Amino acid sequence: MSATETPRDKLITEIKLRLGDGMIDVELDPEHYNLAIDRAIQTLRSRSDSAVEESYAFLQTEPDVQEYTLPGEILNIRRVYRRGVGGGNIGTGTNFDPFDVAFQNTYLINAGVVGGLANYDAFTQYKETLNRIFGGDYDFTFNTNTKVLKILRKISVTEDIMIQVSNLVPEHNLLENEYSRPWMADWALAEAKMMLGEARSKYASGLPGPQGSVQLNGDALKQEAISEKERLLLSIINMEEGNKNYGFVIG
Repeated sequence: MSATETPRDKLITEIKLRLGDGMIDVELDPEHYNLAIDRAIQTLRSRSDSAVEESYAFLQTEPDVQEYTLPGEILNIRRVYRRGVGGGNIGTGTNFDPFDVAFQNTYLINAGVVGGLANYDAFTQYKETLNRIFGGDYDFTFNTNTKVLKILRKISVTEDIMIQVSNLVPEHNLLENEYSRPWMADWALAEAKMMLGEARSKYASGLPGPQGSVQLNGDALKQEAISEKERLLLSIINMEEGNKNYGFVIG
């Protein structure tokens, strides 16, 4: 892939070649190929866990501002953490930092280090107690339509907060992932075949040629597209395209 060629551009080139472009005339415009890829992304996101991930996002609050508009790819918010509960700018007298806990959690449950799951359970209970006493979490509401996060507390200082979110995997990641990319290529190809088949089916009697009518394969292309989509939907059920519940991504 060249420096200026995007993952989408590369996929369009692949679809064209698989349709026989260069050997035969393929009556599709760039808009058709982009629509085919858009439909592949939409289908994957609506049907597969692999198109959604849980991660942490970071936000800097401002004094007297309680509402913040978040990026459109965020689907939901599970929790909002304050940084450095008891730190110098909050003054609660503890040294608990949920930002560090994101990394400590991994450490505590690995290979029985410092007591393994028993210590981890005790630590999480301690963390919850601190949160209740010192306000380690922010209460909030989140509008999934407008993507507006509202902090249900008056904010008096500039503060870094960490948000545990469910978000859509970005398009470029899907188009470069070893599992989702082949699935999307096949679905986009099926969409392109369906559009091409619909166009060619308008000439059911064929096109006039020097040696008589030239029959087109519109109906065959549409049937191929239908069969391929059925196979691909079944592959999601069978978890063949990487469909799984993602763990947390820290950072």
